[in-house]
Amino acid sequence: MTLIIGIIGKPSSGKSTFLNASCLTNAKVSQLPFTTINPNKGIAYIRIKCMCKTLNLEDNPKNSLCIEGNRFIPINLLDVAGLVPDAHKGKGLGNKFLNDLSKADVLLHILDITGSLDKSGNLVKEGENDPYEDVLFLENEIDLWFKEIIEREDWNKFVKVFSRDKRKFVDELYKRLSGIKVNKRQIKLALKESELAEINPHEWSEMNLYNFSKKLRKISKPIIVIANKIDKEISLENIKRLKEKYTGPIIPCSALAEYYLRKYHEDKIINYIPGSKNFEILSPEKLSSNELDALNNIKSKILEIFNETGVQYALNFAVLEVADQICVYPVSDVNTYSDNDGNVLPDVMLVKKSTLLRDFVREKIHTDLADHFMFGIDAVSKKRLGENYELKHNDIIKVVTSK
Repeated sequence: MTLIIGIIGKPSSGKSTFLNASCLTNAKVSQLPFTTINPNKGIAYIRIKCMCKTLNLEDNPKNSLCIEGNRFIPINLLDVAGLVPDAHKGKGLGNKFLNDLSKADVLLHILDITGSLDKSGNLVKEGENDPYEDVLFLENEIDLWFKEIIEREDWNKFVKVFSRDKRKFVDELYKRLSGIKVNKRQIKLALKESELAEINPHEWSEMNLYNFSKKLRKISKPIIVIANKIDKEISLENIKRLKEKYTGPIIPCSALAEYYLRKYHEDKIINYIPGSKNFEILSPEKLSSNELDALNNIKSKILEIFNETGVQYALNFAVLEVADQICVYPVSDVNTYSDNDGNVLPDVMLVKKSTLLRDFVREKIHTDLADHFMFGIDAVSKKRLGENYELKHNDIIKVVTSK
């Protein structure tokens, strides 16, 4: 199943800028609310240390990129329309926003940490809005969206029919929720964590249903707060205050700075690797004095304080930490670490941590190969691996079949 990272937030908070910075796309950007109406899609990359460095090899990537020993692995990003209060009731572009969001696995909440947007995304004086209130309202809107999908109009009839059989109840609830990428394991975990596993759903109160919806949303679509616009003077103080109130992950970020760095790199004016804490100016003569000042400000106000712009860190954190993915390199030759065409370390696959080898073959390589699976070989240690081998991060694996 393809991993999708959703970009959410109020109108004008910097969502499209984050997408553009991550993917070098050209999504329309404006300070006016609802500039984004249809979802913008893009391919971004997570960054890991490539195994070519560890093994002292010259690789030939096919499904990814290798830059100076850093492997960049593609992921899908989705930037949806801005969210306003009562979006779950259809206000603003609420219904469209939430429907577009249904396939996302992890959500990046692009938060204007300067507090310069009102509840509808209109520009106000810096500090006039409390970013913590934005976090609360957005998470509540998505939790209420989950609740409405779960209960619909026939909730009482639904629980009367299925609540006596726990397994049947979970199966039918899964059918209701399968359109928003929720699985049975997540439903069972949400029931347990909301302390409702042993309570007949017919006896649930309105608050029980809301708490279950909230738990299920946190499990199936976790949210990472991206504190955007950190170059502003008010931003550091606002981040400090937010951390005192909010216990979830908060990542300082300047999407605009990242966009400029990647754009200048693409134009060969600077040398910059996404996620780095520095850059090298290659062609200063192509820059105006204002552009040079802007680059110096990015270096002094962002990179030297936060070690990077936050965009690459946010992508890595979402995929490797929150979505719990690991990287696996499939190869055909364990001696040269290559495929059948001689490409060294050609592909790297993202898989869920704890994935078993046979499941990896079925889901990521080919179903027919899984049916004829014999064993795997760890290309580094040359050890033989059984079908129940639990894959580890940076494994290099050869699959042996009877076909």
